[in-house]
Order: sequence, then structure tokens, then C-alpha cells
Amino acid sequence: EAHSRNAAEAARRIAERCPGMDPRAAHTMALLHDIGRRFGVTGMRHTVDGYHFLMELGFERAARICLTHTFEAKAIEYAPGPWDCTPQDYNFLDQYIQNTQFDEYDRLVQLCDTLADAKGFCLMEKRYVDVSIRRGVQPKTPLNWKAALENRAYFDERTGGSVYRLLPGVIENTFDFTETASINEEPRRNLCPAI
Repeated sequence: EAHSRNAAEAARRIAERCPGMDPRAAHTMALLHDIGRRFGVTGMRHTVDGYHFLMELGFERAARICLTHTFEAKAIEYAPGPWDCTPQDYNFLDQYIQNTQFDEYDRLVQLCDTLADAKGFCLMEKRYVDVSIRRGVQPKTPLNWKAALENRAYFDERTGGSVYRLLPGVIENTFDFTETASINEEPRRNLCPAI
């Protein structure tokens, strides 16, 4: 899907600026993070479906990303719904997330999942509003958002500046600019006094 391709491109671009990270591995893991959706449009079940699918193929590291990409705050009750897992899958996911120490690739894919939509790159806040409208939120979902902002700050530091500077089209996609001419027009006279 387009969202996954854009998340993968964001992961590659950011990993290229992080000494010690493998951009190709980052790209591949981000590309596969939503592979569980191949079984249909589901809520949180796509994480477990993707994990089992990739584990059966022998891709353990990528399978892990299917589970970790949604849980920045390491608590599954903070994630957006809907919960459509079996009780067994819910318990498995809960234990897995609690017992997994997130590494830079987990954190990078979490970040890039929030920096990309189907059209391209965007501000994290736009992506969160879009997902919340479509899927709803849980009472503690904002704690996941807080952890995501901490991820962004971490990668800002790792890359030596805002990660947004590495993602072309962020402004245009975030604000739905349809005409590039307006960017190059002479600025209008400021009618508001400086504050």
C-alpha cells in the first residue's frame, strides 16, 4: 500500500543520516510493518496477522516490527482501536510488547508510520488526526502520541536536525497544497502588526 511505501522511504532517508543504522534494513522493515493487512482490513489484528505471516516465512526481525510499530509507549491499551484480536492474541501481544526492549529500528518504524500517509510525507499531528477519525482513540492513546514525539526528538538529534528536512513534500502534503505556484508568488502585504 502507498502508506507503507512512503513510511519505508522515510525510514531509508532517516537511517541514512544515523551512523550505525542500515538504511536498506530500515526500508524493508518499514515496508513490511502493515503486511498483516494482506488478510483484509482489520483493526489491531493486523499486527498479529503480520507477525505470524512473516514468522512462517522465517523473517523474525521483520515479524517483530509488525507487533512493535503501533505501541510507542509499550502499552497495548494506549493504542488506537478497534481491538479485533482473540483473547489469546491480545494476551500474546501484551506479553510480547512488555517483554521487548525496543531498539532503533523499532523506534524508527514507529516514527515513520506517523510521518507518512498514502499521499506522501506529512506532519505527525496530521497523521494522528486522520487515524483517530478513522479508528477512534482509547482514553490513554495520547500517551502513545507523547512517546512518538519523544521518538521524533531522538531521531532529530541522531540526524543533526529536524527529520522533516529529510522528507520532501511535507509542507505540500500536510496542508494539501494543490498549486505550487502559490508557493512562489510574491508575499502579500502583512495586514497584521508584528507582535
